[in-house]
Amino acid sequence: MNREEWLALATDALRGMFKQFDFAVPAKIRASCGWPSTMALRRKKTDIRAIGQCWATCCSADGTSEIFISPCLGDAFAVLEVLVHELVHAIDDCKDGHGRRFRKIALKVGLAGPMVATTAGPELQARLNTLTGELGPYPHATLDRLLADHMPQSTRMKKVVCGNCGYTVRTTRYWLTFGLPTCVCGTRMQEDLGIRVSK
Repeated sequence: MNREEWLALATDALRGMFKQFDFAVPAKIRASCGWPSTMALRRKKTDIRAIGQCWATCCSADGTSEIFISPCLGDAFAVLEVLVHELVHAIDDCKDGHGRRFRKIALKVGLAGPMVATTAGPELQARLNTLTGELGPYPHATLDRLLADHMPQSTRMKKVVCGNCGYTVRTTRYWLTFGLPTCVCGTRMQEDLGIRVSK
C-alpha cells in the first residue's frame, strides 16, 4: 500500500465519523502527500509551516476537493489529525476559512485548540488511535523541511569586474550568454573566474 492508498482508506473511514455528526464529506476527494502551496506559507512573516492544505473544488479541473498532507509528517496519528482538519475545509468547500462554520464542524467532530492549528480532543484521539491500529503505519519516510529550506542556491551568481576601475557586479550565467556588460566607466567588463596568479 502506498501513501495515497493509505490516505484514501483513512478518508473513507473518517466519512463515517463525520456522518455520525450529520456532516457529509464530498464524494469527490483526493488526499495526497505533498508540500502545501507557498502562498499559504507567505501568510505571515513568522516561521510557521503549513502541514496540511485543502483546495476548493473550483481549483480542480474535475471538480475534486484536493488535500495535501505535508511530507514532514510521518506519524500515522499526526497525519490523521491533519486529515480531519482538512476534511472540515472540504465539507465547506473552503468557503469559510477558519471562521464560524469551520469552528462549528471542527468542535463537533472533536478538534480542539486554535482553529488555524487544531489538535484532536480526548474523544477524537481515541477514535484516531483505533483507526491508526486498523490502517497500520503511514507508508512514508519524512522529509525535513528545514533542511530543504536551507539547500544550496541552484542559480549561482557570477562575478563580473572592470579591469580599469574595479567596479563589480553579479549576474547569472544566462545573461552572460548574451555578452559581457560595459562598466560605468566605459570599459568592457570581464568575468571573474577566481583565478589568482601567485607572485
